[in-house]
Amino acid sequence: MTDTQIEHRFPCDTCGSDLRFDPASHQLVCDHCGNQQAIGGTQPMAGGIKELDFRSAVANQLDAAEIEETRVVTCPNCGASTEFDGTTHAAECPFCATPVVTDTGLHRHIKPRGLLPFSLDEPSARTALTGWLGSLWFAPNGLMDYARKGRTMNGIYVPYWTFDADTKSAYEGQRGMHYYETKTVMRDGKREQVRVRKTRWSRASGRVARFFDDVLVLASKSLPKRYTDGLEPWDLSAMEPYKPEYLAGFRAEGYQVELSEGFSEARQYMDRMILRDVKYDIGGDEQRVSDVQTQISNVTFKHILLPVWLAAYKYRGRTFRFVVNGRTGRVQGERPYSAWKITFAVILGLIVALIAGYVIANNQ
Repeated sequence: MTDTQIEHRFPCDTCGSDLRFDPASHQLVCDHCGNQQAIGGTQPMAGGIKELDFRSAVANQLDAAEIEETRVVTCPNCGASTEFDGTTHAAECPFCATPVVTDTGLHRHIKPRGLLPFSLDEPSARTALTGWLGSLWFAPNGLMDYARKGRTMNGIYVPYWTFDADTKSAYEGQRGMHYYETKTVMRDGKREQVRVRKTRWSRASGRVARFFDDVLVLASKSLPKRYTDGLEPWDLSAMEPYKPEYLAGFRAEGYQVELSEGFSEARQYMDRMILRDVKYDIGGDEQRVSDVQTQISNVTFKHILLPVWLAAYKYRGRTFRFVVNGRTGRVQGERPYSAWKITFAVILGLIVALIAGYVIANNQ
């Protein structure tokens, strides 16, 4: 094992069995003997969690202490790269339920700087999922029963990037002010006076500035982005400095979106916010923006992990994937439909329509 290849185990100091992180107690617990051990060094860091310099990272000039290698297995179906411990030999992919066999591949990556620990345990996540499924019209009863009684959900730490940046933008555009003129028009052979709105445009230019703090970018490609976006908001202010103890008993996905690609997505978000600021600064009733020149400086980033309970169920030949925010219980996933429920609803609707038509016809 190289100096940067990391494999973490946390043996119980009472019986030697592996400990796992328990979201309820926020401690490491032993399922064999019930022993509990506190996670040390979790007090907030002075000045918050350290940011790293973006330009140094893309130039491969980060300190070696910020890089590590971990054993991963890559799913042949969905491409997810998930970290496994040394005792794991075979498993299903937690993202799509495809059987995979672990390999000895190493993933060299930037270490996480912070994470949000799970605060929701697996039974609570399952309750949230079955409640969400039960609220969906036309969801198959069999799938709901399978989700309620099936195998346990997987606790996954999903990788994200966060970016901070100072921006200063100079813009050129036009401010539109509405005014009204009265005109005479012909309607049905009659003259009528109507008010017509017009816009008077004038040149506008100026400068806006904004500091962006923790612009969040998903660093995974294993799940549709609309699912993970639907899990927001995340309480990033409660983030803890990264401690491998939080991963005990859980899995962590390696990032698939590289740092520079992640910043490109963050920059798109920043540009949208800057354009909103520009329009507000122009004022008036309407705005036209012809040019925005932005200077961006002091770009920093963090690699962080956010907790997600994941269920991938194969039901009648299809895979259904559901994700639960490991902090809030918010659920997102693929919308399942029951053909017989839809058919029954259509038939029932036709019957109601026929009865209503019969009643109306006999009352005329």
